[in-house]
Amino acid sequence: MNSPGYLRIATEEAFATTEILSRYRQALQDGSVADPGFASLVGFYMGNAPRAVQVMSRMADLDALRIADMDRTGIARQILSLTAPGVQIFDADTATALARSTNDQLAEAIRRHPDRFAGLAAIAPQDPACAARELERGVRQLGLKGAIVNSHTRGEYLDAPKFWQIFEAAAALRVPIYLHPTTPSPAMIGPFLESGLDGAIYGFAVETGLHLLRIIVSGVFDRFPELQIVVGHLGEALPYWLFRIDFMHDRMVASNRYASVKKLQKKPSDYLKENVYVTTSGMAWEPPILFCQSVLGVERVMYAMDYPYQFVPEEVKVTDNLPISDADKKKLYQTNAERVFSLGSMKD
Repeated sequence: MNSPGYLRIATEEAFATTEILSRYRQALQDGSVADPGFASLVGFYMGNAPRAVQVMSRMADLDALRIADMDRTGIARQILSLTAPGVQIFDADTATALARSTNDQLAEAIRRHPDRFAGLAAIAPQDPACAARELERGVRQLGLKGAIVNSHTRGEYLDAPKFWQIFEAAAALRVPIYLHPTTPSPAMIGPFLESGLDGAIYGFAVETGLHLLRIIVSGVFDRFPELQIVVGHLGEALPYWLFRIDFMHDRMVASNRYASVKKLQKKPSDYLKENVYVTTSGMAWEPPILFCQSVLGVERVMYAMDYPYQFVPEEVKVTDNLPISDADKKKLYQTNAERVFSLGSMKD
């Protein structure tokens, strides 16, 4: 199914180890994770609904079933990352140990299928120093291509300076951090849960868009100008808001009303265009893909399927049929990902 001139690299493709899934199941049973978002998200996928069963049957497979699905849809390679909520719901020691074990198992799967998989290191921001070291181990020893962070960590966001050594490590290693959604934090989830909007329908985007914008306005990219962050779902709506974000941020800085609002070296939109990549995960829809390419640049948009959550084979045709040049289509599918994740050039 590969089209002449490019290969399809899918950049936000989830997996979980059986160890992690067992820990989730245990936490649901004993109530040890006091986060209503965890109960909502993981509780559904551990259930017996047909969609949940279909997703979970694929989540832990890093061999024949996954590769067969890739072949059916013409996906040449997946960038694998630990699914939400990752290890970030556990205490620091447990999370750090699980991250290390998960990365070892991911690296082994990549060694089995080096032409089909690449991966991102799971880290435990609960202990920022250990997270930075695990990212370095993942990249230097295991050959992983960056880090996955499933948004908030027990209600905390990475804009807090205590987490910045994680950004420092990623910048020094010249690898990206993928900021992936999870359900909104306990402090904000209530109104979402009341209306069934806490998941992918809306809550994910609000949670992750907020997180990324907090990182931007905190001055992280002024401190680490080489840092690159990847977000899915075409930027969690932030590209649509670029004008208003710039306008209102400028006014807020001038007003001196908020002590937490800092003057930045650039406009917020500049950081989205220079330090952020977006992927098409879950957004197989021509208008917003073209919009993101127009406002962020074709070099800043990458293809993703969001497997196995949104494994809809016919959606690949939407991207195949985009009214863009073959050169830009190759950037979207292949060469942008090769550059961002240091994959090396693959043969068409």
